[in-house]
Amino acid sequence: MTLAMQRLASLRADRPRKARALAVILGASALLAFAIAVSATTGAMPISLHATWGALEKGVLGRTSLLEGAEIVAFNLRFPRVAMAVLVGACLGASGAAMQGLFRNPLAEPYLLGVAGGASFGATLAFMASGNLGPLVGDVPFVEGRFAGAVPLFASLGAAGAVVITLLVARTGAAGRSTSLLLAGVVVGAVLVSMTTYLMLKDADRLRAVVSWSLGNLASSSWRSVAHAAPYAIVGLALLFAMARGLDALQLGEDTARTIGVPVPALRLGVIAGASLATAAAVAFVGVIGFVGLVAPHVMRRIGAPGHRVLLPASALGGAAMLVLADLGARTIVRPAELPVGVLTTFVGGPFFLWLLRRTR
Repeated sequence: MTLAMQRLASLRADRPRKARALAVILGASALLAFAIAVSATTGAMPISLHATWGALEKGVLGRTSLLEGAEIVAFNLRFPRVAMAVLVGACLGASGAAMQGLFRNPLAEPYLLGVAGGASFGATLAFMASGNLGPLVGDVPFVEGRFAGAVPLFASLGAAGAVVITLLVARTGAAGRSTSLLLAGVVVGAVLVSMTTYLMLKDADRLRAVVSWSLGNLASSSWRSVAHAAPYAIVGLALLFAMARGLDALQLGEDTARTIGVPVPALRLGVIAGASLATAAAVAFVGVIGFVGLVAPHVMRRIGAPGHRVLLPASALGGAAMLVLADLGARTIVRPAELPVGVLTTFVGGPFFLWLLRRTR
């Protein structure tokens, strides 16, 4: 009888938590749906919601030959850009939540292991090896000449190389494993940023292109780039979601997590692999976009995401909504010109970071 009563009490206590988790997921999904609808219909040429939905329906069903007028703009220009923003925002949001859980540090973010520095270094090499660069900011990722389209490949290789170097350096650290990773990531990232700066100053003609890419830009997104980035992002996100239960146990401390049977080294490697793959897929195609992976997880925690099994998908949804809205602002605030989306995310995330730093201290 006592065991039955304890089980009943446990079920009753679990109901509010499940209800709160469901509310967080549904709320984040509704926010993302709203952001997608507003972004797809708003721009230099306003498009009605009916025409936007019609364009999406025809495109999904493979009837692109029937697209006409505003539907062509909606399906071929707006939707690829929105889809890339959703993909990148989800990668950064979930990666940020996972990295904060791994290091048990609210200031951790997706670029902590040198991913941004490595991607920037690789992209800079690609820009230097290219021929003529496009005249517009939106043309930057698609360089012309011998190395046309090489920027995403070089950025991915640079990001992967930075993570490998960080892991190798961390193995020699005398401090705790997580502390060694943290310090190694900072050092590797700083070295790669210095090397990138040297290359930029050595080839001043590429300076503007590299700076534009490093600030993040979704203007050149296409269905082709979305299709190329999606498999890597999906695998990375799936790996992170699989680590959710272990991350919850890790919040009790590494020793406690080991005691209850969590393989901490495998968990650490899984989180690093998933976050690095998802983040590299994001930055390779749109450049470095800051603060999304820092802000989204904290917002989701504050509205009540209980545990990483809810926090990770909620952060992915929140990061996607945040980036979709930021990109909408980037292309409408100074029309007909366009701001790099990283400028807006930094404008929002910078004060948030300072507030978080003050609150943590």
